[in-house]
Amino acid sequence: MADRTTPELDTPDASLTADDSFTATSSAGLTYPWGDYAPGAGQIQRIAGGISWARIPMPGSLGHINSWLLDDDGGMAVVDSGMLLHSCSDAWKALFDGDLKDVAVTRVFGTHMHPDHIGLAGWLAKRFDSEVWMTRGEWLTARMLSADAREEVPPEVLALQRSAGWDEDVLAELAAKGWRRFSRMLFQMPMGYRRIKDNDLLEFGANRWRVVVGSGHSPEHACLWNEAEGVLVSGDQVLPRISSNVSVNVSEPHADPLGEWLDSIEKLLTVLPADLLVCPAHGEPFKGLHTRLIALRDEHNRRLDDVHAAISKTPLRAIDCFPLLFNRAISEANRELATGEAIAHLNRLLADGRARFTARDGVNWYEAA
Repeated sequence: MADRTTPELDTPDASLTADDSFTATSSAGLTYPWGDYAPGAGQIQRIAGGISWARIPMPGSLGHINSWLLDDDGGMAVVDSGMLLHSCSDAWKALFDGDLKDVAVTRVFGTHMHPDHIGLAGWLAKRFDSEVWMTRGEWLTARMLSADAREEVPPEVLALQRSAGWDEDVLAELAAKGWRRFSRMLFQMPMGYRRIKDNDLLEFGANRWRVVVGSGHSPEHACLWNEAEGVLVSGDQVLPRISSNVSVNVSEPHADPLGEWLDSIEKLLTVLPADLLVCPAHGEPFKGLHTRLIALRDEHNRRLDDVHAAISKTPLRAIDCFPLLFNRAISEANRELATGEAIAHLNRLLADGRARFTARDGVNWYEAA
């Protein structure tokens, strides 16, 4: 098959992956049936009935994304693709010369709209003349962000960062980055897509996969659940060793994504069995779904309590909350993600009626209500 890649980036912007957590959570109580094994270049690994595993390497702290290959009539469906990077497309080319030689990609799924998940979705769809399948919220958000490729950073972005407490020097650094970063991480997406919705039951050859939608990390994140085989493709909605970034962004500065995240955890605890084999976007397949969900929920609630206790003593800005939320230093590379997550915790306290804020010179100061 002819190669149709366009020029790609060599390294990603760390603020684009939006998957690398700052909130430490316990992974105690989980088991890893495959240990620390991962398939190598050009290889796939059968995980269970109807699903195989490929690992796509990426630069940066995440190091990889797992792509899950679902048996389908006429070939395999791909769930999550990697970014528009040479390292990712080269990994796919190795697969097409290796274990996927002469295997058609029948459909391309994006669990959600972050570039490490759909950066090569358009390339794969074009290469195999297949369709992209996503939820409407993820598709439209991706289309909006990729279309908004202005050169200058919008003033609303700078205002949001200023409200968090960053000074003019940091705002100048942010402004110098420009605003084309998201679009540069995605191969051109097709004009149309195939919509999936919560609780849809999708036929893949002899297997059925149910769509289970969560929110918080992204607008309408789709997990895929094979009830018969006891397998869940979880994307970033459930990860084994980190908690996915949950951030407020400029599109919805007053949103409560952490509330949506916590509500989604309760939904998954109710809807999904505890003994599923969980196939995450990052890390290794694991068992212990309910244990992991409870750990994620409880850790975020503890952090909320820590922030509430602190603002009960003195007013704080979002950036003042970093030591309460994150167990590592915040550098320029992860500054925007950390800011978004800090605002998300404060917006959760506002929504709960546990906090209020006062704006002074464009900076929000939070105190206990």
